[in-house]
Amino acid sequence: MHDKTIRRRRAVLALLVVVSLILLTDYFGESPSSPLHSLQRGVVAVLSPIQDGASKVLSPVRDVTNWFSTTLKAKSENAHYVAENATLEKELALDQYAQIEYRKDQKLLGLDTTDNLRSYGLLGANVIARDTLLWNQDITIDKGSADGVRVNDPVIGQDGLVGDIYEVTSGSSSIVTLITDPKFAAAAMIEDTGGVYGVLQPDVGNPSALQLTDIPPNSSSQVQTDQVVVTSGFKDTNDPSIESYYPGGIPIGTISTQNPQDSITTNGQVQVTPFVNLTQLSFVQVLTKPHAGS
Repeated sequence: MHDKTIRRRRAVLALLVVVSLILLTDYFGESPSSPLHSLQRGVVAVLSPIQDGASKVLSPVRDVTNWFSTTLKAKSENAHYVAENATLEKELALDQYAQIEYRKDQKLLGLDTTDNLRSYGLLGANVIARDTLLWNQDITIDKGSADGVRVNDPVIGQDGLVGDIYEVTSGSSSIVTLITDPKFAAAAMIEDTGGVYGVLQPDVGNPSALQLTDIPPNSSSQVQTDQVVVTSGFKDTNDPSIESYYPGGIPIGTISTQNPQDSITTNGQVQVTPFVNLTQLSFVQVLTKPHAGS
């Protein structure tokens, strides 16, 4: 029974192939007005409206499909561009940071060269901590006694004097007293005055300013606004063991008192605006041999 079914199917298939060949032969051999061509035109005429209708019906489906495809592709490309943009922004930020650090290093190098500070055992250190409430009093750096740092060693920044070492750990950190700390004091002088000396101290009540005090009244005529104040680096000629912790010539700031002559005559002091921005310190240098050049 099974074999008969198979033979029947094969016979039908062979018959269809033969009929197809006959029809193709007649179709291509007959003229355009033949019955087969007429039948083709009739079938096309009947099916054409159905095809157009199906095309119109399926058009929104194709549009929706294309929209989803385009949207997904756009989202994928957008995610790629966002990631690429984030990478470029990160690289730009790193490059800008490197440029800032380079400029700081150049300023420090210029300060070292101009003021001849290289002979004082300069040691670079990073600022690793500061008190957010007492930002004008001290900072912590990543160098300690193991690096040759000692109490009272001067500390400078890219623009001038920062302070001195107040406390040294046995490891690798130290606390720096800033020049605006109430307990700070240093001998200083006003440049281009022939030697007007005084004591540099914080301006009480104004954490961003300093005072140069104990200025002799007879020197008031030599002092003007915007003159530069530097460390004096004094040394007692009668007792050489008595000398300033700071080498002479380290920049501190400029005189900012509006009428320094009147101020000196009245109370023997003038206000000084420091060069160093103490709120933005990230790198400093410690003078580990402050008396090497004396």
